[in-house]
Amino acid sequence: LVVLGSSTRGQAFWIQYIMFLLKVLVEPVGRWFEAYIRRRNRNLSASFQELEEEESSSEEEDDEEFQLQEHPMLRTLDPKDWKNQDHYAVLGLPHLRYKATQRQIKAAHKAIVLKHHPDKRKAAGEQIKPLLQRAFDSVDPTFDNAVPSKSEGKENFFEVFSPVFERNARWSSKKLVPYLGTAESSFEEVDSFYSFWYNFDSWREFSYLDEEEKEKAECRDERRWIEKQNRASRAQRKKEEMNRIRTLVDSAYGCDPRIKKFKEEEKARKESEKKAKVEAKKKEQEEKERARQAELETARLAKQKEEEEARQAAQLAKKEKEVQKKAIKKERQKLRTTCKNWNYFADNEAESVKMMEEVEKLCDRLELTSLQSLNEILTSGSKEESKAAVEKQVQEVNALLQKEKEAEVQARQAARNAEHASGGGGGGKGWNEDDLQLLIKAVNLFPAGTNARWEVIANYMNLHSTSGLKRTAKDVINKAKNLQKLDPLQKDEINKKAFEKFKKEHTSVPPSIDNALPSERFDGNANPWTTEEQKLLEQALKTYPVSTPERWEKIAAAVPGRTKKDCMKRYKELVEMVKAKKAVQEQVAAKNKK
Repeated sequence: LVVLGSSTRGQAFWIQYIMFLLKVLVEPVGRWFEAYIRRRNRNLSASFQELEEEESSSEEEDDEEFQLQEHPMLRTLDPKDWKNQDHYAVLGLPHLRYKATQRQIKAAHKAIVLKHHPDKRKAAGEQIKPLLQRAFDSVDPTFDNAVPSKSEGKENFFEVFSPVFERNARWSSKKLVPYLGTAESSFEEVDSFYSFWYNFDSWREFSYLDEEEKEKAECRDERRWIEKQNRASRAQRKKEEMNRIRTLVDSAYGCDPRIKKFKEEEKARKESEKKAKVEAKKKEQEEKERARQAELETARLAKQKEEEEARQAAQLAKKEKEVQKKAIKKERQKLRTTCKNWNYFADNEAESVKMMEEVEKLCDRLELTSLQSLNEILTSGSKEESKAAVEKQVQEVNALLQKEKEAEVQARQAARNAEHASGGGGGGKGWNEDDLQLLIKAVNLFPAGTNARWEVIANYMNLHSTSGLKRTAKDVINKAKNLQKLDPLQKDEINKKAFEKFKKEHTSVPPSIDNALPSERFDGNANPWTTEEQKLLEQALKTYPVSTPERWEKIAAAVPGRTKKDCMKRYKELVEMVKAKKAVQEQVAAKNKK
């Protein structure tokens, strides 16, 4: 063997030749015998399989003839992508699929191979390019791979780039290649052109430039290494080719005047749409504003109408009230005159005075209809009938007053119970009637806004209270809050007590005051002094000193709307305020010294 050849291929050839010469004389033994047995068994199994296939084919001879449905894109399929292809469709059996028999599959395969075999296609007159021809065409030295720059194509875009795209269209795997077009091409045509070239599928390959040929390799490892090197170099050249095509498309896209025109049109369209949206929104806002103004105007007119109706109703009510007031006044005067003419149905002075008081009660308590009915009886009836009618009305009014008095007593008792339950409402210290009246007077005397108001009020009460209890600012605040929570009946009760106290202190009381309601007699805020009146009073006090004769008449004349009594009362209140403030200041100073 050493003499015959040192290469592996040569040794194998001579071994096979020697075995052929000695095959009759040599009997396999050992591992060679085992290999022979395996080959023989394999051959037997193959023969049995062929026999079964022949039997199945003989059984299917009577099968109906079938028609092949050839795949329309069969020649464009990539053999490397065979896993993603429909094999029944490739064989022309998509209508049979799993029902296809072995004979049908073999027959379909044979028919397709015979139809598309290069020799058959060439005999039919089709031009068949050998692989070596395509490899050479891919590296044709006469082909111009140059790509125009952007500066070259800015002025004459179509003249520069159109021939370049036509020249490179030869590498397209697809036969229908769009042209560059003209300046009048539509947006769809231009978009289709650049979409095609940005997804360009090139058949150009560079196997012709392989540095090594795998057929020259002496062994399998060397052949694999050569194939690996060739694949790497082809992939690198293919990448460079695709970069060249991409650079060509990018340059054309950047210089294409149609793209610039389409962008400007698109920009103008978007601006127009934006402007239209703004105008529509503005119009909508204007419509909303008009609707809102209309609603406001409608509401204003409705409100104006309501106010006018309310004003007219108020005027009508005022007129009716004035008419009723005049009517009541007339009826009251008529009642007084009639009773006076009858000498108040009395025989002596005391009874006359008592009946006069009762008549005044009737004037205050009876309504218009009751007064009219009573006056009719007094006008048409005799003295006895009139007296009886008046006494009956007096009894009814007195009964009503008695019920009101009982209700006031119950309310007063409830207030006392509540005061007792809360510890007197002022820090556990009891409040008598005099202290309550003094608190009300102090609160009205020192209004809100007075510096250290509650300390001033507490000091004022401590100076003028007869109970001997010292009140703090906290006690005064708690009691004032408690008084604010009282109902109107309780407030009237307090005012009534104040009036009774005033009546005891002043023996002579005018009848007009005696007939007034308790809430109308002592209301500290009934006619409060305004800032302007206060200024006029202070100026009048400076203008007219103590030595001025008829001083207070002149001061009252200087303050419009105020009487001599009002001015004197206000002056006393101011004096008390000044004294109370001085006392508080002295206390604060004493505390600071300590």
